[in-house]
Amino acid sequence: MNVLIADDHLLFRDGLRRLLAQFDDDMTFFEASTYDEVRSLCDGTRPFDLILLDLGMPGWTGFSALGDIHAGLPKALLVVVSGSEKRSDLLAALENGAAGYIPKSSSAKVLLGALQLVLAGGIYLPEQAIRGGDRVDQIHGGYGGGSYGGNGSGDAMDESAALGNGNGDQLTPRQRDVLARLRDGKSNKQIAHELGLTEGTVKVHVTAILRHLGVRNRTQAALTAQSL
Repeated sequence: MNVLIADDHLLFRDGLRRLLAQFDDDMTFFEASTYDEVRSLCDGTRPFDLILLDLGMPGWTGFSALGDIHAGLPKALLVVVSGSEKRSDLLAALENGAAGYIPKSSSAKVLLGALQLVLAGGIYLPEQAIRGGDRVDQIHGGYGGGSYGGNGSGDAMDESAALGNGNGDQLTPRQRDVLARLRDGKSNKQIAHELGLTEGTVKVHVTAILRHLGVRNRTQAALTAQSL
């Protein structure tokens, strides 16, 4: 497995490499400390399986940089490991192809659990990420099996379960509610109002639905929904 670790702090890269080496012996590591180095490594000559990167490295030009990496290496799993806990950053990362967003405040146990979920085909977010507010409130606990641990409410657990791996038959009830309204051509704002959710939460559900169904946009999701 080829793994790219991109962070401008050598100590953090070293720690991630040592941690991942315990996770899987069959890993070949590449490192980058700037986005110029990331772009050079992600030129398509290396089939990366997993890319872990920070947002604030030198050369950062905005979230379109993530989209460019995802477009160039669509089979690589792109996971943001960032010091930023802004919910807007998390949502922007998802919209640009990230399969996970792990705050640097996470424990080693959470990090490994998150990567296990991503490698199994799921989408990792901290449990509190899809609730209201501008910041991600990390819950330190183990996550696995396509669902999230922690001591949140039942609604929070339902929201989190929407991010697991699956296909049309494995959509959660809440995802099906959102998908039904996508099929009707409703906007995120309309869906949020009807379901009593925030627009940010609807965005996360839509992203998860697109990944579940293997489609690229809302129109394709609506068409696919006709056959479910």
